[in-house]
Amino acid sequence: MPDAPQDSSGRPSPVVPEGVGCADLVDAMVRLHGHRADLLPLTSPTPGRPLFGRAATIAYLPFRDDFAEGNRLGFAGWFYRAVGEEPSGGVLVLSSGGYPDASHGGATKLSRLANHGLAGLLTDGRLRDLDELGASGLSVWCSGEATRWGGDTVAPYAANVPVQVGGVTVTPGDFVYADRSGAVVVPAASLDRVLAEAQKIRETDLGFLSSIRDEDPEALRRGQDSSTER
Repeated sequence: MPDAPQDSSGRPSPVVPEGVGCADLVDAMVRLHGHRADLLPLTSPTPGRPLFGRAATIAYLPFRDDFAEGNRLGFAGWFYRAVGEEPSGGVLVLSSGGYPDASHGGATKLSRLANHGLAGLLTDGRLRDLDELGASGLSVWCSGEATRWGGDTVAPYAANVPVQVGGVTVTPGDFVYADRSGAVVVPAASLDRVLAEAQKIRETDLGFLSSIRDEDPEALRRGQDSSTER
């Protein structure tokens, strides 16, 4: 039997149960938390490649030419501040900074994610070079593809701070999951409970399939039987 996957510190890495997807995780979050945690579907060059990992955040703001220190750091400096010394398996989360149609990066500068073993990237801004990003092995999710450089529109100005992405707050250390149906953000302290609840939801839904196959259409039309769902 293969060893369980481990994070960069050697601890077992959390794994999303087989068959569980974004919708199951969102339903689990609704049951266990009162805040919004789901993002509507994003664009990916590899939509069949789900994203899952611990968030490292970079906050983008509208560009200011007088922000000397922040501009001097550039993406590279903010990236290394965000991912820290144990980046492997992480998810880089970039806020749009109020400009979701501006490019927040392309394959060249984002190659640092693959170089340092990150799982991928999530942003509600646009990215360039989606085909190249898809070929890198990363799982990348964004609002769409851009062609124009966006550095004169938005720029990174803070790392490892709470950010707003698609109407959802993401804090450093949260777990991010994304697939072709959308994305969800799970607080680290709740992860085990959310994964267990999502698996229970999935198993319950599978159980309903046999009940639906065997239901009596006439009894349901007459209201003699109750529906299994609302």
